[in-house]
Amino acid sequence: MMRLRWILFIAGLLLVASAIAGVAQPRFGHSATTAPTAKTITVSGDGSVTTVPDRATFSFSIETRAKTASTALTQNSNDATAMIAALKAVGVSSANLQTSQVSLMPQSSQDGTTIVGYVASNSVTVRTPLAGAGKVVDAAVGAGANGVSGPSLDVADQDALYRDALHKAVDDAKLKAQSLADAAGLSLGGALTVSEGGSASPLPISDKMSAAGTPIEAGTQEIQASVTVTYAAS
Repeated sequence: MMRLRWILFIAGLLLVASAIAGVAQPRFGHSATTAPTAKTITVSGDGSVTTVPDRATFSFSIETRAKTASTALTQNSNDATAMIAALKAVGVSSANLQTSQVSLMPQSSQDGTTIVGYVASNSVTVRTPLAGAGKVVDAAVGAGANGVSGPSLDVADQDALYRDALHKAVDDAKLKAQSLADAAGLSLGGALTVSEGGSASPLPISDKMSAAGTPIEAGTQEIQASVTVTYAAS
C-alpha cells in the first residue's frame, strides 16, 4: 500500500513539472506569424518624339564583265576608283565612304560546261546629309555605278531624341501607376525598379525635303521608347 502511494506521488510530481515546462516555453504551443507582403504597382510607359530625318545611307555598286578574270577585275577596279573620286568631289568624306564588298565570279555557258567570262563587282556604302543626297546619287551613277540601293534614313541626334522619349515614357508610367493607386485606394510611393526598351521606327511620309538632282523624300521618323516601372504602394 505504501509503495502504491509513492508511485502516485511521483507521477503527480511529473505531471506538475510538465505543466510548468509548458508555461515557461509557450512558443512550442503557438504557430509562427509572417510579415505582411509589401504592396507594389508595376506598369509600362511609352513615349515618342517625331522628327524629320537629316541623313541618308546608300549602297552603290559597279559590275564589270570580261572574258578573263584579270581583265574583269582590272576594269572594275578602274571603274570603282572613278566612282569613289566622283563621290568625294561632291563632298562625301572618307569617314562616310566605305567599301562593303568586292567579288569576282565566273560565268558559265547555258549547259554549264564551259566558263565563258567573269563578272567583277565593287560596292561602297555612303552616308550623306539628306540635303545633298540627290547630288551624291547622280555623281555615283554618272561615274559608272550600275547598282543603287537605299536610302536608309536616320537623324544625327538620335541619341538625344531617344533620351527625350525615355523621359516621356517614365512620365506616362507614373500617370498610369497613379491612376491604378487611386482606383485601388492606395497611396503611390517611389519607384523601386525601372527597365527600358525602345527603337527608332519610320512613319508614313508626311514631310518632304527637296534635294538637287535625284529627288529624295525625307518623310518623318518616330523615336520610340518604352519602360517598365515598379512603384511602392501603401
